[in-house]
Amino acid sequence: MRRSATAPKWIALTTGLISAAALIAPAPAAAEPVRPGDGERATDAPWVIAHRGASAYRPEHTMAAYRLALRQGADVIEPDLVPTSDGHLVARHENELSGTTDVAERPEFADRKTTKVIDGKEVTGWFSEDFTLKELRTLRAVERIPDIRPRNTRYDGKYKVPTWEEVVSFWKKADRHPKYAGVKLIPELKHGAYFDSIGLDTERILAESLAEHGLDGEDSPVIVQSFEPDSAREVDSLVDVPVVQLISPSQPELTTPEGLDGVAEYADAIGPDMRLVLPIGEDGLPAEPTPLVGDAHDRDLLVTPYTLRSENAFLPEGYRKGDDPSAYGDHLSYYTDVLETGVDGVFSDSPDHLREARDRYLENQG
Repeated sequence: MRRSATAPKWIALTTGLISAAALIAPAPAAAEPVRPGDGERATDAPWVIAHRGASAYRPEHTMAAYRLALRQGADVIEPDLVPTSDGHLVARHENELSGTTDVAERPEFADRKTTKVIDGKEVTGWFSEDFTLKELRTLRAVERIPDIRPRNTRYDGKYKVPTWEEVVSFWKKADRHPKYAGVKLIPELKHGAYFDSIGLDTERILAESLAEHGLDGEDSPVIVQSFEPDSAREVDSLVDVPVVQLISPSQPELTTPEGLDGVAEYADAIGPDMRLVLPIGEDGLPAEPTPLVGDAHDRDLLVTPYTLRSENAFLPEGYRKGDDPSAYGDHLSYYTDVLETGVDGVFSDSPDHLREARDRYLENQG
């Protein structure tokens, strides 16, 4: 464990993000970050975390999506990372490429289609680890959910798959701009155990890159996240950056007091599925929040749940408007209800909508 003996890493983490929020658009004045506990938020302003960039408006994990997220007021931008066969990290939500690129339409790669077992599930398609970086860079990004976001299809074929190094370069340029200084990156490492089994240690690849760029300290603008506890622990052992333990509904053991005690030994935050924080009742509206936020705060863990999306297709039934799944529902009300649970930040495909809800929420809080 590489955490400071005098203060948990979330203190440096929250300080930088609060500065980012203030630079982009000043929030109500507040004192230094408070120590979390009894459900109290550890940040003055809940962070707007751009989920795969501004992915409601551009194909996810493209430089266009990341740039737009910055302009929409994101405090943190998320690139998911998977490896190529020659050990480079690229930004894709999954290593299976056919859902987010034009690989299936490329005859030169037809023979790369295969079936693999990844994390216990059989998956058929084209996989990043079967392409060199040079080959993968010939592919073009496409919209992942065209039925819900048909307007994004106009950008199909316009953008390459970004590398992690490109994302870092993008951040460095943004950080020099007064409006965006302090914005952070929160990469997610995917399928760590699977990639280890085929000789691709993505945790070490990322750690070496962070060290090379001088981004491997407690005050790093990079926050690393993973669903796999072993992967998160490995990152914590390799570099001194903040670590987030993502938690899916299939990992309820991590949300118990005992589970959180274990998580706090190597992580600085949890990123739970939204339903683990704010369950939805049979009427499609929020039930009582769970004790997870308070329990995590009592252990000096920040809480950054995922993922807010504004379309009817993704909103709880009580917030939908009409029958069109691609139309916006009452997203501001839902986003506000989530913020009222005391979370420290939230992932959203629509950073602008979350920013608006966050700013209104803070104004109402006075």
